[in-house]
Amino acid sequence: MNISTPAFHPTPAPVAELERLGDEIAELSAHLDAATARLLDLIREFDARAGWNNGFRSCAAWLSWRVGLDPGAARERVRVARALGTLPRLARALAHGELSYAKVRALTRVATPDTEERLLAVGKAGTAEHVERIVRGWRRVDRQAEAQETTYRHGSRALHVYHDGDGMVVVRGRLAPEVGAVLVQALTAAREALYQRAQPASSVTGPINKNVSAETFQADVPAEMPTMAQQQADALALVAETALHHGIDPSAPGERYQVVVHVDAPVLADPDAPGQSLLEDGTHVSAETSRRLACDASRVVMRHDADGRVTEVGARTRTIPTALRRVLQHRDRGCRFPGCGLPFGQGHHIRHWAHGGPTTLSNLALLCRRHHRAVHEEGYHVERQADRELRFRRRTGGRCPTPASGPCAGRSRRRVTSRQRRTRASH
Repeated sequence: MNISTPAFHPTPAPVAELERLGDEIAELSAHLDAATARLLDLIREFDARAGWNNGFRSCAAWLSWRVGLDPGAARERVRVARALGTLPRLARALAHGELSYAKVRALTRVATPDTEERLLAVGKAGTAEHVERIVRGWRRVDRQAEAQETTYRHGSRALHVYHDGDGMVVVRGRLAPEVGAVLVQALTAAREALYQRAQPASSVTGPINKNVSAETFQADVPAEMPTMAQQQADALALVAETALHHGIDPSAPGERYQVVVHVDAPVLADPDAPGQSLLEDGTHVSAETSRRLACDASRVVMRHDADGRVTEVGARTRTIPTALRRVLQHRDRGCRFPGCGLPFGQGHHIRHWAHGGPTTLSNLALLCRRHHRAVHEEGYHVERQADRELRFRRRTGGRCPTPASGPCAGRSRRRVTSRQRRTRASH
């Protein structure tokens, strides 16, 4: 029995050339990933040392100007750079060309120091599309932890005001990221009203009242420009003075000084979807926080191509037009959460507009800031009944607080009592 010797045929020259070309592409891609890792290291250091703080709002804004990145891509680079600072295994894998930037970008949305090793194995085993699917499922599981973290941050908010030994008042506190951003914008507006370009009070524009508060403080401005810390102190005083002079009513926000939240459309429609939800400075906020802020705000819809470049920008529109807001305020007369009734609040879409819910009176309810947060981030759900009444319940099926046990119960009882007294007095 003859066993024939296997024949070996040489690889045709065109095929060998294509294989070499493919190897070169893969090798160059690994070099690009390594260069990207170095770039992210530099961005992280530049951001930490505030090298961008010379007229720019954030590191992402500086990157967009200096490097020519699309603003969305710049914010994503800063986010990934910050995340890799606590994820050394993923950072090394990117630097060695073992993971692509696309995979690392997806993994940093969910990775923590405790889960990094497992997610690194996922990244090495699958394609970028496979990694995106894994991350999407991971975020679904991790959403409860994110909600707990958001609740913890909210619970840890605090503001301490006390007198120092020399009689000066000391202010120290912790604010949620979105609230802190509001404070920063208010201080910026007040500081510009007082000091920018040494404008006289009569020419100050913006949300600060130019006839009373700015004029009052302008007389105290010294000839020599104060330090930034001193300007911030004066700005806080002006914000407080203006609020007391005009009354504290957050229902008519100014348009010039805004807190900007960049959120991908899929995230608004589904909090489990992959995508960014960031403040202007790159600080992450939860998807539900973004949905709450988007209920009643100005919005600009931007469309991007596959490379992140902006292809279309829509006009800025108010989520709830001014005229409709007036009708909503007149109809609800305050927060609709049981036992509350605070006289001013925010418009809440019962069915969120990202899900196709219309911005109509029948789909809106007025909620105070505290209970707007409860509906979005603390597990409550609101729906309108057939008789047009609102029903509040926990998503877990628990009972909603009654007026006697709700967080605003005491305030509500006092208000009802005062109304009853006025009614009795009129009789």
